[in-house]
Amino acid sequence: MKEGVLTDRQREVLRYRKAGLTQQQIADIIKTSKANICTIEKSAMENVRRARETLDFFYSLDARHICTIEKGSDLLEASKKIYSEAEKIGIKVRYDNIQLMNRIREEIPEKNKSRFVREKIEVYLKNDGDLYFE
Repeated sequence: MKEGVLTDRQREVLRYRKAGLTQQQIADIIKTSKANICTIEKSAMENVRRARETLDFFYSLDARHICTIEKGSDLLEASKKIYSEAEKIGIKVRYDNIQLMNRIREEIPEKNKSRFVREKIEVYLKNDGDLYFE
């Protein structure tokens, strides 16, 4: 049975991977090939990526674009830019500096490394001070 965007098999493989098992160990458990596990995991991760993009779009509908953080930017400087742009439109960001940098790191880990931005980030702000990133 399919729940959400993942099949039962994809969910099973991701659970085993999260538990630290190798693809070969999972293949042995569910009696299939390592190549099949690789395919299932790759498809699952693609489904997760697409779901994230869909949710980002949905949540950004109620938000306004306030700025773009360019590739190579320092997250500390980026957070200052976000606060400044939010202040210009009279909305208080609901996160302090550390929380904001952690949100960026956690929500879009593929776009940053340590304190630096690897890909440009579009920043959206809702009226309640919540932020969304693309």
